[in-house]
Amino acid sequence: MADVYVHPTAEIDEGVRIASGTRIWHFSHVLPGSDIGRDCVIGQNAMIGPDVTIGDGCKIQNNVSIYKGVELEEGVFCGPSMVFTNVINPRAFIERKSEFRRTLVRRGATIGANATVICGVTIGEYALVAAGAVVTRDVPAYGLVKGVPARWAGAVCVCGETLPTTGDPLRCVACQRAYEIDGEEVRPLPADGAKQPLQAPGEEPPGGSPP
Repeated sequence: MADVYVHPTAEIDEGVRIASGTRIWHFSHVLPGSDIGRDCVIGQNAMIGPDVTIGDGCKIQNNVSIYKGVELEEGVFCGPSMVFTNVINPRAFIERKSEFRRTLVRRGATIGANATVICGVTIGEYALVAAGAVVTRDVPAYGLVKGVPARWAGAVCVCGETLPTTGDPLRCVACQRAYEIDGEEVRPLPADGAKQPLQAPGEEPPGGSPP
């Protein structure tokens, strides 16, 4: 694990892969079979695994547990003390490890502080789950959801700004990226020379991939 920083109080079990540039802070624990990508930041008192996959460039804030069955693609942000689950109907006295439900968080998505994500859902790419929300169903790509239970509240840009509700196309006031919306389906439009934010996870740099 060259070029990886692990704080002396953190515990890394056998059978863990951690890619270069990743930092793991105080009192965190990574369980066997977990795979953490490049340039991730794992905050204080986090627990990951077993058998969890985390993509490149993710930020896991303090007090977050990522259980078996949860997968994060690249560039995902998990806010402080947000919660994942992996069983839909737990009982302390019934063993249900064979019933874990898969939860997928697609690239670039953000989950706010103290939000709860009920297992078995997919959070779409670049979606934003508001702080304190309780996610009980799939969140569409670029969707903003908030409340208990979480409901559609608008759309967000790759850069994280809430998109305006009028315009043809809808254009981010911060970075000028353009989108069109059909119900809860948000589609980014091709770049048209407008100012662009920093390259988003999984995107090609302007002008395409280098040769």
